[in-house]
Amino acid sequence: MRKIKVRLGNNSYEVCVGSGLLAQTGQQLKGIGFSDKLVIITDSAVKKLYGNTLRRNLTSDGFQVITLEIPEGEEQKSLGTASRLYDELADCHAERMTPILALGGGVTGDLAGFVAATYLRGMPLIQIPTTLLAQVDSSIGGKVAVDQGQLKNKIGAFYQPRLVITDITTLSTLSSRALANGLAEVIKYGVIWDKEFFTYLERNLDRIKSLEESLLEETVFRSAQTKAKVVEKDEKDTGLRNILNYGHTIGHAIESVSDFRIWHGEAVALGMLAAGKISVKLGVLDKDELARLRSLIQRADLPIKIPKLEVDKIIQAMRHDKKILKGKIRFILPKSIGKVFITDEVSPSLVEEVLVSQNEET
Repeated sequence: MRKIKVRLGNNSYEVCVGSGLLAQTGQQLKGIGFSDKLVIITDSAVKKLYGNTLRRNLTSDGFQVITLEIPEGEEQKSLGTASRLYDELADCHAERMTPILALGGGVTGDLAGFVAATYLRGMPLIQIPTTLLAQVDSSIGGKVAVDQGQLKNKIGAFYQPRLVITDITTLSTLSSRALANGLAEVIKYGVIWDKEFFTYLERNLDRIKSLEESLLEETVFRSAQTKAKVVEKDEKDTGLRNILNYGHTIGHAIESVSDFRIWHGEAVALGMLAAGKISVKLGVLDKDELARLRSLIQRADLPIKIPKLEVDKIIQAMRHDKKILKGKIRFILPKSIGKVFITDEVSPSLVEEVLVSQNEET
């Protein structure tokens, strides 16, 4: 097991990465001072795969375990589902110090985190991510949220977990599409922060996709380590942390306009590529660097063409982006592999030009 310390003063916590960690959850929780009752929030599919294993482990370590189940799907990330979970927490007499364990992917982590942050003015949160996307991104950093209509993550809070338990063996049950979905966020870290890591991915992507354990653990660990470094420098997303949104400004809009038929990582991949093209047209990013990015995205089985979506609707959806400041949309654009910059000087006409060309790309 490898550990990453996220240093945030009184809100500091560890991210544990390794194989077989689900079976150690009870001891990990005891190690940070928990005992007695706890609540697992998970979706129906993850419950079948890992819920019983986790429950048995926790019960054998003396915990009283309550499991609250939600259906699968992005549509569950809503105030309505949160309200139902509040009622169920009340019914099981959850207390302010009863930990909530978010077992699952990004939807479960965001929703359970939002519930933990808001019920009884805050309950301890333990993130147990089971998808690659959640392991390298959404489980770390304390952003919790629900969607509002078609607007993604519009209602939320900064609420750090007490612990993140990342068991890479859970990735063996992911579909190839779900694995690719997470690889988009992995690629993002190479572009925004770590040129060497991007090269590592280029050299080892096929072996990572085949779930070779040592390479997979290294990939998750290095991605999580980068996320932790950025969050430590800017917990509340007022400056540097904005770079983690590379690909997300356009990506979130694509996700919303597609009614979430395009998955988050797929949309981020399209957004990263579009941002790269904008940077090339601004004379900043070299075309060869863009070609490397495009190639890696394709090799990760992620889309490079925006499928049959109206460009004007994507641009309209972008106007609801959370990163808008004084009416201007801020873009994170690559200077080169490993370095990005933030700008609000991208014209709507340039965005439209790039999206139209990406819609027609072959």
